[in-house]
Amino acid sequence: MRLPRATHLICAFEYERDAQSFFKALEFRLEKFGLQLAADKTRVIHFSRSNKPGSTRFDFLGFEFRWDTDRAGKPHVVRRTSRKKLRNSIANFTQWCKQNRNVRLNLLFPQLNRKLRGYYNYYGVKGNSVGLQEFHSRAMEILLKWLNRRSQRRSFNWQGFKDLLDHFNVPRPRITDKPRLKTSAGVWQRVATRPSASRA
Repeated sequence: MRLPRATHLICAFEYERDAQSFFKALEFRLEKFGLQLAADKTRVIHFSRSNKPGSTRFDFLGFEFRWDTDRAGKPHVVRRTSRKKLRNSIANFTQWCKQNRNVRLNLLFPQLNRKLRGYYNYYGVKGNSVGLQEFHSRAMEILLKWLNRRSQRRSFNWQGFKDLLDHFNVPRPRITDKPRLKTSAGVWQRVATRPSASRA
């Protein structure tokens, strides 16, 4: 029987010694249930506003977290789509376009709109406008490419394609969530993701 995998986990500590102590206790605790931490996805990092902006970062649930400064020069935590998740999203979207390029447009575009809204609802966090725009721009280039492969003749030029997007009200990327992230001045964080399960 395969035991269920634990959820992704982040633990924050003010002092490194507390993080290290928690790590040792967590490993021992998991072993009692036949579980192990994924060594390649588990680490202790110094995540503090006192570090140089952008010098320390980590990925969690599809986002990259890092310290940066706002327009007033104050440090704050920002999130953007992780590079790995962005590549995967583009690859999945390309595959979807390839498989559905011959679907009638009045059926294809409602599906497209649902996919885009779902993506923007998840990744549309404050500070990630560049990531959203990058996905949107690349996705539309891919969609145009595959729509033009529906037949031997080129179906759309760029202006015709933009008119098509307007006709079907294809959503533009937008920030859907505006949370205020509060973190301490100095935090040691334990990033423990996907402990590997053993067979019982």
